[in-house]
This record gives sequence, structure tokens and C-alpha cells, in this order.
Amino acid sequence: MLSESREPFPFVEDSFSRFMSQSNIYGLCQAGDQELLAATLKGKVVCFRYQDLQHKIRPVAKEVQFAYIPVDAEIVSIDAFNKTPPNRGLVVGITFIKDSGDKATPFLNIYCDYEPGSEFNLESIAQSCLNLELQFTPFHLYHTVVQCGEKGSETVFLLSGHDQRIHLYKENASLHQFEEQPVEILFPELQELPSNVIWLDMLSIPGGRRLSAFGCQNGCVGLAVVKQTEPAVLQSWRVQLDSPISSVLLFPLSCQTESTQTPGEKSVALEGYNLLVTSAIEMAVVYRDVQEHGMSHPVCLAESDQFDAVLCALVIDLDFDGHKEVLLGTYGQELLCYKLEQPAVCGADGRFQLLWRRSFKSPLLSIIYLDLTGDGLRELAVLTLKGLHILQHSLTSTADLVLERLTNRVSSLLTTDSDSEQRSAKRQQSEEKEYLADAEERTAPQPLLS
Repeated sequence: MLSESREPFPFVEDSFSRFMSQSNIYGLCQAGDQELLAATLKGKVVCFRYQDLQHKIRPVAKEVQFAYIPVDAEIVSIDAFNKTPPNRGLVVGITFIKDSGDKATPFLNIYCDYEPGSEFNLESIAQSCLNLELQFTPFHLYHTVVQCGEKGSETVFLLSGHDQRIHLYKENASLHQFEEQPVEILFPELQELPSNVIWLDMLSIPGGRRLSAFGCQNGCVGLAVVKQTEPAVLQSWRVQLDSPISSVLLFPLSCQTESTQTPGEKSVALEGYNLLVTSAIEMAVVYRDVQEHGMSHPVCLAESDQFDAVLCALVIDLDFDGHKEVLLGTYGQELLCYKLEQPAVCGADGRFQLLWRRSFKSPLLSIIYLDLTGDGLRELAVLTLKGLHILQHSLTSTADLVLERLTNRVSSLLTTDSDSEQRSAKRQQSEEKEYLADAEERTAPQPLLS
């Protein structure tokens, strides 16, 4: 039997946008800071944002007409990213399959506007298309930042296919277009794959390295530590599970903190990195501290297999306590939230406790956490088979938390000021005593010389 939720659901639903046709697990992405793009199988792409209408912030869902996508095309995957500085511009990638009657032809369209002033204009970007015919059926379209030697860092597209390969698409700035390049040049860990890759994830870590993970159709999960500057694989591990892998996600359990070395720079508290793996029929599992233990320390998320396949996952700090929660979205229409409980015995592995669950009316396909309204508080976007739900934090509980932390902060500052005043008073008293002692010594009668 499923245990009851220990905590109330911390969100309220703000809006729901129904789609004319269904999407899939690759059908949602963030476009810029405050926009979402959702793709449906019938060739439609919807841009979702909040706008100031009649002096109120209201959700708006609008179809974007991306060029060179036929009306009968089935969109497979969509992804977008802002170019790595000093370059500017939003880049959108869309894979689709065109049914030509006698055969189905796959394509990758990459949209990017190089005209100054239009680099972030979605309507202009949607008309600036590089159309690439593919020789394989596309799956996951994923972007990541990679070190390119003396040229610095750059954001690239990685696309998995049914040919058991990962394809790399990198910008050629001089030609104003993207080109396919051999993946092993920048990603040596993505060679000799055992099966079709369903999901990819990468994470840059200190020391000029990255963690790279992939999950395959045959149940294989791969993990590697890569030195980015050469690049070279430093360590690699693989495990075999019993069902197709639906997602892999690399993460630290602690939140980002302000760096004390470089102002404004974010750094992750030193705690170790973990790998979340979800699959079609098995329980979701977190491999703890993969740098130290590889994939030898798995911790299962109990009851995560009771709602059909887990299709999507996200790791974020929902309760603002500095420690992240694990969210799982299932085909069984449930959103599950887990949190790591610290073990009672020092050195033992903690377990992930189910905090709460929330039911939807159709299977969950993708989840993203972003600030859509621009108020500094993020929303949870949940893509389901029927449409897009936008969930907002409960303002009552969030306000209570803000007031509590402000009170604690003021109390801490008052205590600090009080302690500082006491230290200052003691220091002043000490200085006065030293001054009086010196004065007495100077004015004391001097002995006569014999």
C-alpha cells in the first residue's frame, strides 16, 4: 500500500493550456529566461509566457509558426538555448518526421537569427532556419556547454538517434550556421554505445571536468568523468537494468551558494554528485556520490514503481531549505516528491522519503522549474499528454517563510550588533585602563640620583 503524504502539496495551479494534439517526453523546453516552448506531434509549437494585460499578469499561450515544418509533420523533440557569451542570440532546435507517403523522412531544423536586434525575437528566429535532412530517426535533442580549447566555452546540440549514435551539431560562426561534427572530438565518452540512447545529461564540475551520463533503450546506463581540456575519459562505469531508461539526471543534493572567491560567481557546496535513473518498469534509483563510488552505491526511491513508468524527473529545492527534493512524473498520472532523510548512524546511507504526491488527469511527460512571471519566485511547468499546467508556490506559506527568515536575520543582526558593542566597550575599558596606568607611570615621582 502507498503511504500517505506527510506534507501538503506546496503548489496551487495557476493555469492550464490544452493542446489540440498530444506531446511526448521531448516536447517541452525553456526558451530564454521567461518563456516555454511546447511541441505537439501534429507539427504545432506553442510559446507560453506571462504578459501584462489590463494591469494584470496573465498567462498567454500562442502558436509560433516555425518555417519549414510541414503541416503533416510529427515533431519528435525540441530544445533551445541562449548562446554562450560573448556571443548573443537564442537558438531553437526542432526534430520532426515528414510523411511523404511512400516513406517517412526525418529532419533537424535549427533556428537562429543573426540580424542585430533580432537575436532574441522569437518571431524572427522562427523564420531563420537551417534545414538538415537526417539519415536516422531522432530521439533526444539536448544542449550542453563544452570547452573548445583556446576558443573558450561554447553551447552545442547533441542528438541521439536509432543508429546507436550521438550526433554533434556545432556553430560555424564565420558561415552563420550549424554543422555536424564528429562527436568523439569533444565527447569521447559517447562512442561505442551499446544501444539507442533515450536520454542524456551532463554536468560541469570543478577541475575542468564534466560528468556525463546516458540511458539506453536496452536498459544500459553509462557514466563517465571527462577532462574537458583535452578531452579525455578519466573514469567510466556502466550498469545494466531490466527495462528501457526513461531519464538520467546528474545533480548535487545541496544548493548553489555564493562563491567567496569571485564576486557574483556561483559554486556548489562540496557534497558529492549523484545520478538519478528512471526506467519503464523498475523503481527509480539514485547512485550516491558517483565521483567516489561510481555506480556501486544505489539508493532506491521506494514506491516509485507503483504508478506505471516514470517518464520525467527534476531535482530542485522546493521548500527553500538549501537541500534539494527529487520530483518524478509518471505515466500513471502522478507527481511524486522525495527528500533525502539523513541517517541516524554516522556514515550510513540515508533513504529518500516520499513527502507528497499529486494526481493529474493524464500522464506526465516533462517538468521544468523556472520564473515565468519575473517576480523572483519560480513556477513549476508540468507537461502532460493533454496540455501544459503551470503551478505556483502557495503565497501564504511562502510569505510566512520569508517573514520567519527576516525575523531570524534581524535577530541575528541585533545579536551581532550587541556582541560587537560589548566587545567595543570592553576594548575601550581596556584602553582606558592602559592609558591611566601609563599616565600614572609618567606622573609618578622619579627617584633622586644618588
